[in-house]
Amino acid sequence: MTLLSVLVEVWQFVAGGLTLLLAVIASGHAVLYKRDSRAAVAWVGLIWLVPVLGAALYGMFGVNRIRRRAALQRAGRVSTITAEFPRVGVPESPGLLPAGLERFAPVARLVDRVTSRALVPGNAVTALVNGDEAYPAMLAAISAAERSVALSTYIFDRDRSGREFVEALGRAAVRGVEVRVLIDDVGARYSLPPVVHALRSRGVVVARFGRTLFPWRLAYTNLRNHRKVLVVDGRVGFTGGMNIRAGHVLAHGSRDATQDLHFRIDGPVVGHLMQVFADDWLFTSRERLSGDAWFSALTPAGSVFARGIVDGPDEDFEKAYLVRLGAIACAQHSIRIVTPYFVPDARLISALTVAAMRGVRVDIVLPAVNNLALVHWAATAQLWQVLLRGCRVWYTPPPFDHSKMFLVDDGWALIGSSNWDARSLRLNFEFEVECYDERFARDMAMLVEQKLASAREVTAAMLNARSLPVRLRDGIARLAAPYL
Repeated sequence: MTLLSVLVEVWQFVAGGLTLLLAVIASGHAVLYKRDSRAAVAWVGLIWLVPVLGAALYGMFGVNRIRRRAALQRAGRVSTITAEFPRVGVPESPGLLPAGLERFAPVARLVDRVTSRALVPGNAVTALVNGDEAYPAMLAAISAAERSVALSTYIFDRDRSGREFVEALGRAAVRGVEVRVLIDDVGARYSLPPVVHALRSRGVVVARFGRTLFPWRLAYTNLRNHRKVLVVDGRVGFTGGMNIRAGHVLAHGSRDATQDLHFRIDGPVVGHLMQVFADDWLFTSRERLSGDAWFSALTPAGSVFARGIVDGPDEDFEKAYLVRLGAIACAQHSIRIVTPYFVPDARLISALTVAAMRGVRVDIVLPAVNNLALVHWAATAQLWQVLLRGCRVWYTPPPFDHSKMFLVDDGWALIGSSNWDARSLRLNFEFEVECYDERFARDMAMLVEQKLASAREVTAAMLNARSLPVRLRDGIARLAAPYL
């Protein structure tokens, strides 16, 4: 036996041992730290069936480094949320909600325990339809800023609308206003070159959340900051599902026109918006935002009882998910869901179908044409499960509808950035606001009815009429539902 052959055998033995060790370590990590057993099984299978590459893919995409980094960075400090606004408990205060809304006390009690944050009265919440209404209101607020502007968004395009925001933010910075802009690192790449340099050149302080090694954007990347929050002078807030891009202004007539909803918020709950921005900003930039410039004294502005709900793959894991389960369980008459992406897991599907069988009217409003084909295919493959038990599903015509609403019994509404899929409810960082107010809920219900007026109902017969290749395509896409 030659020296070369001996070295080859030794190398093969060492390589085999290292491959085995790598697979054991990676699969052990997945078993210990993956909360979803389906995800753990999938990753362990990939690790062993595709040696080395499977472990490498798990190391790149399966390990939640944001949660681990957050734990290290937040160790030894009190969160901004706790420091700036101490919690006032309400689970034992059934009289907090006004007359006519007492029936939602179980929901309020549930959300209080899930979020450990107080429900606050005295808020005004105004729906802004599409960028045609939202952007002028947001730009006007920025132009009127005297002390501070805090803006967090997933996508900030360098297009016609994006440039308007760049100019408004730049002018505010020149006036001496403290301006902070947080953009998700993947969302910043939806336009090239990214808008970051244009903002910095105008004196705006910018940070990118969750820096990645990829030189391009990936539409299905998870662990992203999907929150949309704007707070001006600590007093006026905006949140919802709308990014900053020209397609949201339907008057522009762009090819990628997108319907959406955003909300202006006045009153004490604006403090919750500022809290989540300050915590994200501290996490990303290590700069603490505090004081009157950012956290103003807030006075009542309306009749809405509201509370911010922070959700993410860290200490806030599955809070938005639990809120949905609780609200569905408490529904007595109606549930209205408007979402662009509907790929719920088995528990949410069961909750909706049980509600329908209890006699609750369940309407699920989805876009007929979707900007994410894989998600649309997976959603279509699951619709029969809710249709089978009495839920009603509707398709709205183009342009693509990115709106997000969840209404229960014409008195409770959930607004914000979350979709009904695993990416929002388990894998991304989201922010929502729950609202208790009959008038606001009726206004939101009217928006849903306007959508239904032009929508077509989806039936089991329509789903069964799909060709075999289409049904196979949709079924295969459904296999990826835990990651969509």
